[in-house]
Amino acid sequence: MEMQQVRYFLAVTRTLNFTRAAKECNVSQPSLTHAVRLLEEELGGELFRRERPHAQLTELGQRMLPLLQQCYDSALSAKSLATSIKGGDIGSLKIAMSWTIDLTMLMPYFVRLRRQFKYYELKLLRGTTSEVVEYMKNGEAELAIASTLGVTWERLEQWPLYTESFELVANNGHRLAGRSTVSLEDIRDESVLVRNYCEHAAPLADLLRRYGLNVSQGHELNSQHDLIVLLKQGFGVALAPRSETISSDLMRVSVTQLDLRRTVFLYGVAGRQRTTVATMIMKMLRAGVWSQRLN
Repeated sequence: MEMQQVRYFLAVTRTLNFTRAAKECNVSQPSLTHAVRLLEEELGGELFRRERPHAQLTELGQRMLPLLQQCYDSALSAKSLATSIKGGDIGSLKIAMSWTIDLTMLMPYFVRLRRQFKYYELKLLRGTTSEVVEYMKNGEAELAIASTLGVTWERLEQWPLYTESFELVANNGHRLAGRSTVSLEDIRDESVLVRNYCEHAAPLADLLRRYGLNVSQGHELNSQHDLIVLLKQGFGVALAPRSETISSDLMRVSVTQLDLRRTVFLYGVAGRQRTTVATMIMKMLRAGVWSQRLN
């Protein structure tokens, strides 16, 4: 079945006349009639009763009409979508991010993309570092943003975006609130909320143990939302990247002796064709002045 045959069939159903249908489709009547007969042969019966001057739908034709109309409309929609994508009117971006990347850091770039495309579809995929890599390998994501992924894959490309320190986060009513800096000694007796979803959870815990902090007596969690709730309720303190947005009832402060920093990377897959949107956001992110966002 060809779309041209379907178009001719629909034209005859509208005009109920083969001559007028041929004129509407800008073809000769013999060509249109031949195409409709081929369609009838494929469907196994006559679609029209050819009664001059009108053509009437047979029972088969009546049953086929809504199905063929839907088929034709879907084909037109697909063609229109393809044209819009090729012309740059529609953009789609599939990007994976680790749980520790604050979306706020990326919003200015996503907003700029929205101004560039008439229709803009954004698909965000969150996960652990291993899940982020899988998203990239199986093609679910074109790009990824995360700290060190800790895997070796020869097709994985990376570009550093920004480097940041870790800071102490606690309830505004905490005894250390108002301090310009704190030391690790100041939090020796505190319950530390361990962010298991963080790429640096293990090295951070090792660092704290070297300074004599009993991390095993803290609380372990796998959600940023849970972290915020526990901090607000005074369940302890946490060490989080500088870029993480916190609520107004929480405070953050630099920790002396805490020599731990992380670099956040943009990841891509070498040799894989990228959409116009992915190429554009890559250029934006790599040219971004991230230091202003971290202040």
